[in-house]
Amino acid sequence: MSQQVRVRFAPSPTGALHIGGVRTALYNYLLAKKLGGKMLLRIEDTDQNRFVQGAEEYIQESLQWLGITIDEGVGVGGPHAPYRQSERSAIYQQYAQQLIDAGKAYYAFDTTDELDAMRQTFESQGSAFQYNAVTRTRLKNSLTLSAEDVQAKIAAGDPYVIRLKVPAKEEIRFKDLIRDWVHVHSSTIDDKVLMKSDGLPTYHLANVVDDHLMEISHVIRGEEWLPSAPLHVLLYRAFGWENTMPQFAHLPLLLKPEGNGKLSKRDAELGGFPVFPLEWISPEGVKAIGFREEGYLKEALINFLAFLGWNPGTEQEIFSMDELIEAFSLERINKAGAKFDINKAKWYNEQYLRQRSDENLAQTYLADFDTDKAVKIVHLFKERVTFPQQITQEAKALFTAPTSYDEAVVASKWNDDAKKGIAAFKDALPAIENFVANDIKHALVAELEKLGIKMGKVMQALRVAVTGVGAGPDLMLSMEIMGKDEVITRLTTALEKLQ
Repeated sequence: MSQQVRVRFAPSPTGALHIGGVRTALYNYLLAKKLGGKMLLRIEDTDQNRFVQGAEEYIQESLQWLGITIDEGVGVGGPHAPYRQSERSAIYQQYAQQLIDAGKAYYAFDTTDELDAMRQTFESQGSAFQYNAVTRTRLKNSLTLSAEDVQAKIAAGDPYVIRLKVPAKEEIRFKDLIRDWVHVHSSTIDDKVLMKSDGLPTYHLANVVDDHLMEISHVIRGEEWLPSAPLHVLLYRAFGWENTMPQFAHLPLLLKPEGNGKLSKRDAELGGFPVFPLEWISPEGVKAIGFREEGYLKEALINFLAFLGWNPGTEQEIFSMDELIEAFSLERINKAGAKFDINKAKWYNEQYLRQRSDENLAQTYLADFDTDKAVKIVHLFKERVTFPQQITQEAKALFTAPTSYDEAVVASKWNDDAKKGIAAFKDALPAIENFVANDIKHALVAELEKLGIKMGKVMQALRVAVTGVGAGPDLMLSMEIMGKDEVITRLTTALEKLQ
């Protein structure tokens, strides 16, 4: 096996890519880049019953949007093509036959009805049925049938599967880079199916063969695959590949926001938050929201995901992709599951939104507005919003005159001093030549000083007169953006309506 670090992200195209899968891809990518290695994308589509049209393209678009670049594999190519498992059937059949020839696997001709009958017999005796070293001697397979019978059945087209011949008494131990040593006895593992009756491999065979042939150095995957790892170690042994076996790292689960149980699509639906990177519309037309469409910036999502199970060992929370690559190590991944706190994701989004320049946000999200005015709008709202589209919404509100006024503020603040001060301010506005925030404020201060009215007595009432609400961003800059004529009109209307 190559000494170069080679990792793979190997999703199944069964629908939208869950955010847990994105985190797996991210950790693989960070390790590869940190150690000067390569990141592969392999599509594990051997289960054709679960294949969903468009899912593969969705996976590729998600990774591309997030900046997780692929060095080799689907969409890129490379020396180990093809990278879709459905196109590698002949390879798996060759290696399955190799195991049979070596006495490490066998043909099994048991029908579903026969296996169900055996299962019921065991259950009636108070135990669970396993197809293993004990029961295989009582079943219909190439270990109990003569070679002639086996060949005759195959020639006749009788359906069969190929099963791994799991050793009866063998200790399986391997070191997980996150969980340390794992010990399992072979008696707890059944003779798993390696090749199905349709001629396609199961995940176990295809996964091991592909990882070996593609020279994968590290298998970084979710905790749910940890129970399968001993079986995979047995397969590496059966092939004689144990010395070049990849190192395993099984990532902690992503937990529900409250912490009890694995995060699911249902949790997202109930909580009103996304668990998919991009919006997904199923073949049945059911729409699921995506982080991108909800307004999350890719940098924020990457930073948020990195911290779901990993920490740098410092107080630093904001990391660029390059900084994550520099800081990342498998040793700092936690064993315990990580709560999916959507409020933390929102916090990250706010931080990255504020890092963007006013000009960049204006160009990206307010292209319909005059450039100078758009930059001022961004400056006004950037510190007050979580998602960039909220700036657009706030901008539209800025140019819509109020049709009602905050009743609580009117009741407490709309008094004679407020009315006198606002009326005088309105009358002074036409004389302002350069209608900018500083000059507007200077005019307000000057008029209130003439009347002997303190600023605090008028400000909230003035805000209500201009915007209809009692709180908001910088009022002087807001009026600058609205323009002189619009502000005069709004003040005139408020003074008439609130008499």
